[in-house]
Amino acid sequence: MFTGIIEEIGIVQGIKKGEKSSKLLIKANKVLEKTRLGDSICTSGVCLTVTNISANTFEADIMAETLRRSNLGNCSIGSQVNLERALSLETRLGGHIVSGHIDGVGEIVSFVKEDNATWITIKAKAKILKYIVEKGSIAIDGISLTVAYVDSEVFKVSIIPHTGEETILLTKMIKDTVNLECDVIGKYVEKLLGIRVDTEESNKTLISEDFLRNNGFL
Repeated sequence: MFTGIIEEIGIVQGIKKGEKSSKLLIKANKVLEKTRLGDSICTSGVCLTVTNISANTFEADIMAETLRRSNLGNCSIGSQVNLERALSLETRLGGHIVSGHIDGVGEIVSFVKEDNATWITIKAKAKILKYIVEKGSIAIDGISLTVAYVDSEVFKVSIIPHTGEETILLTKMIKDTVNLECDVIGKYVEKLLGIRVDTEESNKTLISEDFLRNNGFL
């Protein structure tokens, strides 16, 4: 579990590609302090398990499902990634609860400066946008951010200078992809309310007036 507060920017130093999987070697410093084999490091929003570690690098395996869901397959030697260690009981939860389990990717549509901040517009699929709400939280490449606008095609966030300096988000270009993780609460609510998903009736719910009456709500 993570907070979405990035600790360090790492650099990809090695890539070993399998038939459907991959292995990354990443240069880092701060996130390796007190890190042991088997620990988790959020890497541009993706929870990865440390399988090998040295004084200034760590190695992690990436399974096929992770490559399908995220943009880590686009990494090359020299690519930068946002890094965060798993939170501890002593950690201040400065962002929001981030699992490192990516829902999918979005595409950067625009950057617009507004005084000291930068607005970023991101296009995403409907199956992701339905979980994004204005003033709610979203993890973008592992960064905990507040949604300032959302419609049926895009959402927007505003980046302060500190976030821009401490992460790789403002180094990206228009049409680049970013890893997206929606707040998990919406998914649990959807499940518990019996809303049908991934079907032609995906917008219908099992909640009806009869259901509410039978369960004492009316």
